[in-house]
Amino acid sequence: MGKRDYYDILGISKNASDDEIKKAYRKLAMEYHPDKNPGDKTAEENFKEASEAYEVLRDSQKRQRYDAYGHAGVKGQPNPFEGMEFDLTDALRTFMAGGFGGFGDIFGMGGGNRREQKMRGADLQLKMRLTLEEIATGVTKKIRIKKQVKCGDCSGSGAHAGSSSTTCPGCNGAGEVRQVSRSILGQFVNIATCSQCRGSGQIIEHLCTTCHGEGRAQASEELEIDIPAGVATGNYLTIQGQGNIGPKGGPPGDVIIIIEEQEHEYFERNGDDIIYELPISFVQAALGDKVNVPTLTGVAEIDISAGIQSGKILRMRSKGLPHLRQHHRGDQLLRVRVWTPTKLNKEERRILEKLRTSENIKPPKSIKSVFEKIKGVFN
Repeated sequence: MGKRDYYDILGISKNASDDEIKKAYRKLAMEYHPDKNPGDKTAEENFKEASEAYEVLRDSQKRQRYDAYGHAGVKGQPNPFEGMEFDLTDALRTFMAGGFGGFGDIFGMGGGNRREQKMRGADLQLKMRLTLEEIATGVTKKIRIKKQVKCGDCSGSGAHAGSSSTTCPGCNGAGEVRQVSRSILGQFVNIATCSQCRGSGQIIEHLCTTCHGEGRAQASEELEIDIPAGVATGNYLTIQGQGNIGPKGGPPGDVIIIIEEQEHEYFERNGDDIIYELPISFVQAALGDKVNVPTLTGVAEIDISAGIQSGKILRMRSKGLPHLRQHHRGDQLLRVRVWTPTKLNKEERRILEKLRTSENIKPPKSIKSVFEKIKGVFN
């Protein structure tokens, strides 16, 4: 059976943008990653297949050759994922590294050294909920996290005072063991921390009685985090070196802040624009009026022109959200909704009954003419 089309694998069109390619791969990588599907060969194959497709399509030159000649155009290109160690946090970090042009470029994040990462502590992932007002201006947040820090009694060594150590027989001092499996896509190497020495490569004769050889203990710390204006749900912010410390004095992991946008009472977000449903009476719609509307920074007064139709979009320039790390701001869009009263007193009903037969009150025979007037208001 021949190889599947790379665009079909990622579920994207052939004119997909770089951002669409990256988002499609991220979704598949999270779904099929081996760490989330241990022992599932199908998931492993899907993960590698998606990784191969992404490596070709994210590279403009490889993509051009693939578009022109298909798989033959990229035949013989080495698979950069073959033989590498994967973990779930690496899948996240892939999209934060500067080389991929992801969110990491914005915050100045970069990839680490693989050798250091083998003994590094685990990353901590936290969700941070923000209001639209906080997103509009940027905000500094203080959070308290529980994490593993260096053991104070053994200074992170894991050994009792005066204790000696020997080379671990399970890994011969490497601190890791490797398992190799093969598939139609090639060789897949799984690298795991040695269970006997817990990654240190050494067996301690007498363990520290406080941390039991881990070299780390639980603690609580407060972090102050600066969130820039313009972030959105799904963006990531990495606080480097603030995660769990590695075993026996290994380097610490990171804290990954995952942005979540709270649902707003009034506004709906559309990219950098915000949408507000503006209810007006049919008297205001017919005669025009001045009305106050809420914005992200307070209240503004706008003019309602006489004869305005329900569904009309009014645009308030630069009243939306700032574009991340840029000076551009979106707009606030007001979608007019003409409200029909549900209760009338006798006098109100009498007045409306007099207007019922008025030619100016009757709607047009075809609503198409109305739609033509409001068509294209989002442009």
